[in-house]
Amino acid sequence: MPAQKRFKTKYPGVYFIEGKAIGSSKAEKIFYVMYRRDGKQIHEKAGRQFQDDMTPARAAQLRTLRLKGDQLSNKARREAEKAKKEELANKFTINRLWEKYVVNSPGLKGIVTDKNRYENHIKPALGDKEPKEILPLDIDRIRLKLLKKKKSGTVKNVLELIRRIINFGVKKNLCEGLSFRIEMPKVNNLKTEDLNPDQLTKLLAAIDEDSNIQAAHLMRMVLYTGMRRTELFKLKWTDIDFDRGFILIRDPKGGPDQKIPLNDAARSLLESHPKYPNSLFVFPGRGGRQRIDINHQVGRIKKAAGLPDDFRALHGLRHVYASMLASSGNVDMYTLQKLLTHKSPLMTQRYAHLRDETLKRASDLAGDIINNAANGSNNEKVVNLTGEEA
Repeated sequence: MPAQKRFKTKYPGVYFIEGKAIGSSKAEKIFYVMYRRDGKQIHEKAGRQFQDDMTPARAAQLRTLRLKGDQLSNKARREAEKAKKEELANKFTINRLWEKYVVNSPGLKGIVTDKNRYENHIKPALGDKEPKEILPLDIDRIRLKLLKKKKSGTVKNVLELIRRIINFGVKKNLCEGLSFRIEMPKVNNLKTEDLNPDQLTKLLAAIDEDSNIQAAHLMRMVLYTGMRRTELFKLKWTDIDFDRGFILIRDPKGGPDQKIPLNDAARSLLESHPKYPNSLFVFPGRGGRQRIDINHQVGRIKKAAGLPDDFRALHGLRHVYASMLASSGNVDMYTLQKLLTHKSPLMTQRYAHLRDETLKRASDLAGDIINNAANGSNNEKVVNLTGEEA
């Protein structure tokens, strides 16, 4: 290709050639600068007349900057950009760790929520940083920004996700860990819901009157077994052992599979529950697939029973189940932990005060017996741990 004609400008070391505007047949000047660096003559493009809004004066200013070394040459800039890309390719930033974390966590409960937390709160602040580059100030900024609009529970979830991502990278030998410990905000969100006898009676009546058998039976199954809604959604007929009297719970909160007893009430309900054609699930969703939601239906039953607005129609009944067993005085905390499939006894301890009250009533009974004996009373009554006369 023959060399194009160069046109001088009034600025030393600045010239242009004539070309065509990109995407148009219109003529356009393409400006170049030439200067000497380390004994070598350098010619490089300064910019296009229209696309870059380049003029001879601006090209001259650019030439001066490069002569002084205040700006890299085009070649040096390209080499620097290439080096940066290579460096980034070898760096495990939070963004890269997150991508690998997601790939290595298929089916992880709550991953959709975690993705939202990452995109909205973590990526903008920490995405391009390696864990070793993160300072306590970076975490404090995220915490303070979130606390202006979010509850402390949400803040804790975001910070825990940061910690999980970094711990994943350290475990896989992809990066160094933080040089400090992330302090979590204190959260008191252990909400324990309960129903008084009158509320429970009204709820059972509303369940019986509702036309949606799936919603009605789901609510009764929680009351009978204490199972979580996700566990019931995943429950298949093959998970129910009618002969041995057990229900297999798959992945309870991400833990190993566990079995709980199939009590008489749950057995009777399941034996009367319809089996849906072409579905393995006990409580299937659309097309026989695994159910993902039933909020509208159970919410309607809750409303018909006149329960409080903040009572959670399914998870709240799990608390009712646990509270009834704890307050009966006949179930110890270890047994209750196993029935609820809690990984740690700390989760079960929220119900301990109910058992303590029952034990206190039993202790008071001893005092009554002694006082009656001291007063010469022969009235004998037997009281069980629920406080009722037997």
